[in-house]
Amino acid sequence: MEQRANVNVDVGELEKFGSRAAEWWNPEGAFRTLHAINPLRLRYVDTRVKLAGVKLLDVGCGGGLFAEAAAAAGADVTGIDLAPASIDIAREHAASSGLKIRYECVSVEDIAAAHPGEFDVVTCFEMIEHVPRPADVVAACAAAVRPGGAVFFSTLNRNPKSFLLAIVAAEHLLRMIPRGTHEYLKLVRPSELAAWCRSAGLDVVDLTGLHYNPLLGGYRLGGNIDVNYFAHAVKRPV
Repeated sequence: MEQRANVNVDVGELEKFGSRAAEWWNPEGAFRTLHAINPLRLRYVDTRVKLAGVKLLDVGCGGGLFAEAAAAAGADVTGIDLAPASIDIAREHAASSGLKIRYECVSVEDIAAAHPGEFDVVTCFEMIEHVPRPADVVAACAAAVRPGGAVFFSTLNRNPKSFLLAIVAAEHLLRMIPRGTHEYLKLVRPSELAAWCRSAGLDVVDLTGLHYNPLLGGYRLGGNIDVNYFAHAVKRPV
């Protein structure tokens, strides 16, 4: 699939994640936090939209952590990412796992233009805070999903609490994720995400927080959305 020239991507971000591609499936490596929360991501989606038999697009799929979990739950999965090294890893791992997943190195804007309304579910996890124009990603996710279909996002709130916990603590003190993973000014307030959704024809029907307990070393869903949060949106009927 041929991409437009003006791709919605931060080259620095792309290089940052592409350079770590070999670590995608190492549960103790740079992406260990994503390994830890992946069961919660799957639960959040599957309790709202049963994945068995649905056609799902995973935007910013990386090495395929969520794509493989969704495929194992019975979804017909297409994963897309603009980092070629990550797509290579995703393809190799899916093949070794015996899972049939389509992976493409393409932008969500381009796949939405080529396949409008083809997907029952679109997921976009930990991605919109890494692109120059997040509203365009939201609009493309909306264009790719069918009327009545579901779009799921996860991202980080932008406020002093999230700066302290998600950047200072998680990146610099606890070293849970590599330093420089997030830029504070790119983080997304729930009100901003909701406004982008409304403009794109999506209605946000749920916001749920994701919380880390440093004493127990585990994660849970629920409660406030001050730091990490999930959003479930539904596309309005035509």
